[in-house]
Amino acid sequence: MATHTSEFLVISRGKWDAHLPSEQIQLAIDAFYVWLDRLVTDGKVKRGQRLGTGGKTVARNHVVTDGPFGEAKELVGGYWFVVAGSLEEAAEILSTSPCLACGLFYEVRPIAAEPASAFVVTNETPAR
Repeated sequence: MATHTSEFLVISRGKWDAHLPSEQIQLAIDAFYVWLDRLVTDGKVKRGQRLGTGGKTVARNHVVTDGPFGEAKELVGGYWFVVAGSLEEAAEILSTSPCLACGLFYEVRPIAAEPASAFVVTNETPAR
């Protein structure tokens, strides 16, 4: 029996624990890439990218502001995709990441298959 899978966006957030030595953080980073490569090989992850520093936001009336944005704990360091049968399974896969022990955390979100509509409640729909 074939299992239905979906893609989930993973957003890497946070900052490395300030009290950890760089050598310990580098060990976690090295272990992360081994972990990631294994999951890519197993078909459970699709690669994304690390994000550079800085950025801009663009809003109505062509207002452009500098970034990064939000509090330090909200900073986004990168993204990739998990292929799983459920949000719970995707979170379980992510719970084994070596970087979690050093201060980073992940936001995992289902990817909506349908296009946006003003007549359907979505993340962008204001509370009324």
